[in-house]
Amino acid sequence: MNAQTTEIATLVDGQAVSDALASLADRFPGRVVFSTSFGIEDQVITHIIFRNNLPIRVFTLETGRLFRETYYVWNRTLEIYNKKIDTYFPNTQAVEQLISQKGPASFYESVENRKECCRIRKIEPLGRALDGAACWITGIRASQSDNRQGMTQVEWDAGHDLIKVHPIYHWSEEEVWDYVKKHQIPYNPLHDKGFPSIGCAPCTRAVGEGEDFRAGRWWWEDRSKKECGLHAT
Repeated sequence: MNAQTTEIATLVDGQAVSDALASLADRFPGRVVFSTSFGIEDQVITHIIFRNNLPIRVFTLETGRLFRETYYVWNRTLEIYNKKIDTYFPNTQAVEQLISQKGPASFYESVENRKECCRIRKIEPLGRALDGAACWITGIRASQSDNRQGMTQVEWDAGHDLIKVHPIYHWSEEEVWDYVKKHQIPYNPLHDKGFPSIGCAPCTRAVGEGEDFRAGRWWWEDRSKKECGLHAT
């Protein structure tokens, strides 16, 4: 942790999520962004930002391979809150080249190919989305995976040269669901069908009873590789 990260950790420590986000918006005027993939955790944070009219830019990455249910909750979110969600698509030429050279399902063939697809469809657009930002808000929770348990609520992201804050990092899954029900927040119906973590349609499946939170993501790979690179630390 560098000095600025420590300062921000102290700033948000113990505050309610809405107050912590407001403090960050005051600390970095016009330079706080929130990335949503429309999962239930992200919907909680979106609700807090929009209902409190916080000056935090909300954006999403449109990979071109999302579930129809994701588009449903995306549209419902726009209808309910009447707020803008900036959208970033992958570079068209990069996608065309990948599909032309390796076909539409190369990501199943190796970890390297899968990461290449993630890099084109997610990592590069993310870089554009974060350009100029000083603070990146995410919906990460500690209990989502072993890897995420090793994170902290406030981190320094050297790759993007900014502070990264996970305001509901210590929330339990039950707390997330309770909040969603209390505030009648729209959520992805796939969550009711065994999908705790929802990404691109070809790379996400439902999980069985007792399986890990991230077991449905890239299920054909070794468990230790269940990150796409968006949240590499």
